[in-house]
Amino acid sequence: MSKVLIIGAGGVGRVVVHKCAQRNDIFSQIVLASRTKSKCDSIAAEINQIKVATARIDADNVPELVTLIRKQQP
Repeated sequence: MSKVLIIGAGGVGRVVVHKCAQRNDIFSQIVLASRTKSKCDSIAAEINQIKVATARIDADNVPELVTLIRKQQP
């Protein structure tokens, strides 16, 4: 089982989270990150199959992104 990090909580991000959650035989954890954490939290609340952690990240800020990746170890 593995952990996946999804960056972006727009329409595509929402679909990807739902699809990954359906495959809980492959993904043991999902981390959803976006500039707007409330969007991530809203999507995470829709998921029942697996725990979805959320984080606030500006993907244009490379040091911030590197810190998130190192912390989450996807």
